[in-house]
Amino acid sequence: MDKIYLILENGTVFEGLSAGARKEAVGELVFTTAMTGYPETVTDPSYFGQIVIQTFPTIGDYGVIPEDIEGEKPYLNGYVVRELCETPSNFRCEGKFEDYLKENGIPCIVGLDTRAITKIVREEGVMNAKISFTPDYDEKIKSYKIENAVKSVDTGVKSEIKTEGADKTVVLWNFGEKRNMSEKLAENGFNVITVPADTSAEEIKAFSPDGIVLSNGPGDPADNTEIIEEIKKLSSIPTFGICLGHQLLALAHGGKTEKLKYGHRGASQPVLDIESGQVYITSQNRGYTVSCAPENSEIYLKNVNDGTCEGLKYKNIPAFSVQFNPSTGKSALDFDSLIADFKKMIKGVK
Repeated sequence: MDKIYLILENGTVFEGLSAGARKEAVGELVFTTAMTGYPETVTDPSYFGQIVIQTFPTIGDYGVIPEDIEGEKPYLNGYVVRELCETPSNFRCEGKFEDYLKENGIPCIVGLDTRAITKIVREEGVMNAKISFTPDYDEKIKSYKIENAVKSVDTGVKSEIKTEGADKTVVLWNFGEKRNMSEKLAENGFNVITVPADTSAEEIKAFSPDGIVLSNGPGDPADNTEIIEEIKKLSSIPTFGICLGHQLLALAHGGKTEKLKYGHRGASQPVLDIESGQVYITSQNRGYTVSCAPENSEIYLKNVNDGTCEGLKYKNIPAFSVQFNPSTGKSALDFDSLIADFKKMIKGVK
């Protein structure tokens, strides 16, 4: 492995070794505290334009497992780990993780003190960084900005799942959905039509859907002005917003969003249901929050750690939303519960 450097926007330089694709990269430096799920992390569209630090020290232990891939391909700009496992072991393993990074053009830097870097980000906030072959500071680091995030991950593909016995149809508006979301909706008894991010409100109405699901996705929600305008036109249709979809729905109805100091990225974010007092442990990947809820809504879920909004219910329209990532795996009870609430809403409107 060759020497390579991680240069932070504040001028701090860390020396490591090159793994993955042998190239330089600039991006927004963020960290995730998840102890497992690295294949899901590197292929989550919500990491578009970012360099991701894994705080857990050893990555790649179970190699590459195709069933765990979240998106069409990796969307992050770079990857930072303490140690990359060279001898993965798992009955589902189909290759080394470093080889996967190389094949997909993702530079990785290993051998750094990832927790020391994470402390800097926690104290000073999210900042840009560069993976570089030299330790020299590059002014491009300061000027880097994530732009056209949703458009960049938009596959432009429309798809449809016909579910046997289903009498309700939902449109999944795809801003960067995680894999299996459409399948999970189908498993819960819906016909599912997945449409690209640039779909108009009129096109969605033409499907005569019983409900709309606004998916997760990357970037600053306020950048998506055209999408926000289209969402406004669909307020009579039962709507369920997830992550970015939660933020876009809030913006469409007069709410405000703001960037968090270092975001919520990991698999153990505690979320309080204000009414019941129950606390859910959730998976999250977000850099923004709804800082001011729309007047016609109420916050019904909040983050236990910092009190930020995790869920909204709307009073004068059939809509609700959650900030966290509902699990979409085979044992995803939390997503099933939310879909059950969505079904009740649809039934109530009809």
